Amino acid sequence: MFSNLNDVKKFIKANDVKMIDFKMTDIDGRWRHILIPQQRLNEDTLVYGIGFDGSNYGYAPVENSDMVFIPDLATAALDPFAAVPTLTMTGDVMIIDRPDNRPFDQYPRNVAKRAVEYMKETGIADQMVIGPEFEFHVFDNVSYQTLPHSVSYSVDTEEADWNSGNPFDNNGYQTPHKGGYHIDKPHDITSDLRSRMCLMLEDMGVGVKYHHHEVGGCGQLEIEVELGEMTKMADDTMIIKYIIKNAAAQAGKTATLMPKPVRDEAGNGMHVHMLLFKNGEPVFYDEKGYAQLSDEALWFIGGLLTHAGALCAITNPSTNSFRRLVPGFEAPVTIGYAMANRSAVVRIPAYAKSPKSKRFELRNPDATCNPYYAYAAILMAGLDGIKNRIDPHAKGWGPFDFNLFDLSDEEKAKISGLPKSLEEALDALEKDHDFLTAGGVFPERLIRIWIQRKRKEAEAIARVPHPAEFEKYYDL
Repeated sequence: MFSNLNDVKKFIKANDVKMIDFKMTDIDGRWRHILIPQQRLNEDTLVYGIGFDGSNYGYAPVENSDMVFIPDLATAALDPFAAVPTLTMTGDVMIIDRPDNRPFDQYPRNVAKRAVEYMKETGIADQMVIGPEFEFHVFDNVSYQTLPHSVSYSVDTEEADWNSGNPFDNNGYQTPHKGGYHIDKPHDITSDLRSRMCLMLEDMGVGVKYHHHEVGGCGQLEIEVELGEMTKMADDTMIIKYIIKNAAAQAGKTATLMPKPVRDEAGNGMHVHMLLFKNGEPVFYDEKGYAQLSDEALWFIGGLLTHAGALCAITNPSTNSFRRLVPGFEAPVTIGYAMANRSAVVRIPAYAKSPKSKRFELRNPDATCNPYYAYAAILMAGLDGIKNRIDPHAKGWGPFDFNLFDLSDEEKAKISGLPKSLEEALDALEKDHDFLTAGGVFPERLIRIWIQRKRKEAEAIARVPHPAEFEKYYDL
């Protein structure tokens, strides 16, 4: 939004801003923040930053070095949820060193920026453009507990079909099970809420393409944003999640981007569309290629599919992620590519026909990911595919332009699939991460601590008795 401190000061005065809110991203992809009075923002803040302890954010400690947050004025915007007028911004984390500060290599935004730098160094492209789709649920209430003697969760929304028999305050317009796609009012009770979300996003510099009700009848929604440069889109992803959750709370509801909050309903993905450009020209277009894709595009797809298992540990880093990645709900389960097949990990949208819009989408990611790590990892896998000219067709990964569910069990067995659990994905990442460490993009230490943290999460959840186990085994 701003390029210099003088412009910021003018904006602060014109909008009666009282506080400056600095947003920092922890290792898991959650925002944390610290605020200062607006008069404390000065040139020293921009040069020397705000000190903090990165080990409390989940990062491996850096010995004998001070860590500071350096705000990026270009990311500044008014916070629509602050009662006190507040200007919020994100930025970078540096290590104080001599003679110059150096980027903290584990910090998510720094990893994404380094991935873009590496892409430029390879000469393959100079811009990565992506467009995520954000699926989420809005409920009226949620409750959960994991006590030694009681494990349960409950979500509810008045539009869910399970409320059709509710004798109180019921207008009879529940949304059918799996019947919510583009459904209109009065079934669609969150249309105005989504519009408010989108207007807030536009005010914060995030371009919105459209919004609508999604397939899930119990309050599943989608906001799709305009394509943008990779690191900025990672910044925008954090803003989008912030707006979705806080706008819902402001309306007396609760929003979640969990991949699978409701059994037997569609889950929430974060499909990522992607394009590469070099000198303003599209890298992925070839009029004569399959689906008008260039060799570089197909090799990029080859890289994504080669490293699909390892990528899942970063793009789908929760145990809940793998409750979504199952057959029957339009979620991808097959390592392959296709134009129309939504069960393939990579799908090429037929509607994107012009050279500068020719692209494909990776369908397995979900919003439990840290977007900076996820987008950087996707780029690094694709670049590895281009560097090594990995042909996805020669590898037997498609194109699968047919219904995979029509295949015999014998034919299905020949097609490889995504990991079925977080543990499997972490095993894959442990064995296959050289493509991430190329060019010093992902530090080896970060990958080690990531695997360690996620294994502890998976182990802790695996120890919790499940309510369905009582149903199956209590009487044995």
